[in-house]
Amino acid sequence: MRKLMITLIPISFIFSLFFLLMSQDLLPEESHSYDVLFINGKVMNGTGNPWFYGDVGIKDVKIAKIALHIPRDASARVIDIKGKVIAPGFIDIHTHAYDSISDETVWRGEDEKRYFAPNFVSQGVTTLVSNQCGSSPLSIKKQMQVLASKGTGPNILLLIGHNSIRKEVMENDYRRPATAEEIEKMKKLVKQAMEDGAAGLSTGLEYTPCIWSTKEELVALVEEIVPYAGVFMAHERASGLTPMWYVPSLHQGAPPTMLENVEELIEIAEQTRARVVITHIKARGANFWGASRVIINMIERARQRGLEIWADCYPYNTSGSDGEVVIIPEWAIGKKEFSENLRKVLKIEQKLKNLERDVKHAITWRGGAENIIVMDSPHKSYLGKSLAQLAQENGISSFEMAIRLQLEGDPERAGGARLRSFSLCEMDIEAFTSMPWTATCSDAGITLPADGPSVHPRFYGTFPRKIRHYALEKKIISVEDAVRASTSLPAQILGLEKRGKLEEGYHADVVVFDPERIGDRATFFEPHQYAEGIDYVMVNGVFVVENGELTWKKAGKVISLSKSKEP
Repeated sequence: MRKLMITLIPISFIFSLFFLLMSQDLLPEESHSYDVLFINGKVMNGTGNPWFYGDVGIKDVKIAKIALHIPRDASARVIDIKGKVIAPGFIDIHTHAYDSISDETVWRGEDEKRYFAPNFVSQGVTTLVSNQCGSSPLSIKKQMQVLASKGTGPNILLLIGHNSIRKEVMENDYRRPATAEEIEKMKKLVKQAMEDGAAGLSTGLEYTPCIWSTKEELVALVEEIVPYAGVFMAHERASGLTPMWYVPSLHQGAPPTMLENVEELIEIAEQTRARVVITHIKARGANFWGASRVIINMIERARQRGLEIWADCYPYNTSGSDGEVVIIPEWAIGKKEFSENLRKVLKIEQKLKNLERDVKHAITWRGGAENIIVMDSPHKSYLGKSLAQLAQENGISSFEMAIRLQLEGDPERAGGARLRSFSLCEMDIEAFTSMPWTATCSDAGITLPADGPSVHPRFYGTFPRKIRHYALEKKIISVEDAVRASTSLPAQILGLEKRGKLEEGYHADVVVFDPERIGDRATFFEPHQYAEGIDYVMVNGVFVVENGELTWKKAGKVISLSKSKEP
């Protein structure tokens, strides 16, 4: 009995001491399991699986818990998102956001806001890929250092640009195939970039100087990225029956077509076993519409053979180069004194014939006269009207109307008016969008309202538009598939680990959107408008959008995909 009493006294003493300490607030406060807890959300995990109701707990920079119910008192902050979707942050696989940034070129003053990339994070983008279409600084290492020191809103992956490398090695003598020695020099630059953490190689085969590169040159360079599991992002040699540089009266022989371009990229994948992305895939020009079915068939057959052919596509039927359309070729109007030069050409019969041929070709390549719209002109009655409509109103041909726009328009502007063409067809966009190997991309740069009215709406609205227009309205794909195309799919293509899905242990890149309100607001006349329905965006566990407002917090990381994996 005495032994039992001796045992009980210390226990009672301990309990008494515990309650005494509690009453005196001497014990440390209980630490919360989560920094932020999103509750009652429709969880779309990025895989394409159907959503489910659940809670998501964030701790530090990671997704700590996903469950049907998490105790509310376990978090320092609880956000009720009933009726809203919580998904992985969107990954924009093709941008020009930071292409120009290097140790020699940085943004200063008011332009420093660009580092936050407000037009991207406002639409839910938490990670983006820059240095596309072959354009990049030569030193990826230095570019990474500059961006890390400045800080960015989203996470960033960088590519090494083929066009920049080719120009460095061949200087101004690039209108020819590269020699074996020149290719070796290019290979060394690609390898160094991959060692420094580049995610892969980009090329712009429709642009100088890569117009003159051969398949053999491309194979040699792509082989350098394969040991690093790099991705090859290829801007096409042509996106229709002809490239953008083609002028019938100036260029002899058959130009490359989009179909030949796809065939070449498939052959490169076959020879190198690299992951190849046909970037901003399209079927351009009124005489090429419907070709998406042929292109898709080519890609599907290649994938059935085990080749990793992917694509990305933006959800608009007009491109970036469609925004400043000049129907009249430069040879006829020159680089200044446009109208005066044109009048001289019109007086020479053979030149007039060549001009009509070239203009008609340009009109077709831009989607037809009914799809070329006047965005700005000294004649305000022209605004919003098509070239075809204006020609009909004036009782003349579309060719003659294009000439009149120059002769009677703005003398300081090539073409006399700012035109936008809609050179792509919805049928083809829908076909590409519905493919499980097509990721979402914006092909956009960073913009601020000071940049003026010629900015493409995709700079602000790509990802919300994909969900609103193609999933909710047209039902080409499901919302879950639209989210997958913007999250886990680009992460898979890039080889990006621990991002692109809502999974425990993944980085806390998160977007919360309202399916009732989500959509793009930017228009071609008023492009600088943020999207609707994006309520919260987290980058690495930090809010960059909170209650629908930008926080301007630079939470992004420059992600290196070199020899070591990201932690």
